[in-house]
Amino acid sequence: MTDSRTQLRDLVHVFTSNGHKKFLINLEGVDFVDSNGLGELTRCFCSVRPAGGDMKLVHVNARVQALLEMTRINNLFEIHTEEYVALEAFRGPSARSLPSGQ
Repeated sequence: MTDSRTQLRDLVHVFTSNGHKKFLINLEGVDFVDSNGLGELTRCFCSVRPAGGDMKLVHVNARVQALLEMTRINNLFEIHTEEYVALEAFRGPSARSLPSGQ
């Protein structure tokens, strides 16, 4: 049985091990994220990127957005308001992987 605090990390690990590289985390309905949640999001991102993957967030409410900005974790993720826009963003080159000035 997995610890509920690591369920996201465990799922990301399983999917990454099976060759999946693109992750869209839908935070709709998430009203609050504590330090454990921020740590899990960061650990997941840090496990996906070295494998050549990417992780984006969608439907982040204002309270969680403010926390992501205060902790500067928002700099790790592309954050989208609409799921279809986030999914389309996976198709194009990531703004974070482009050299400066492009």
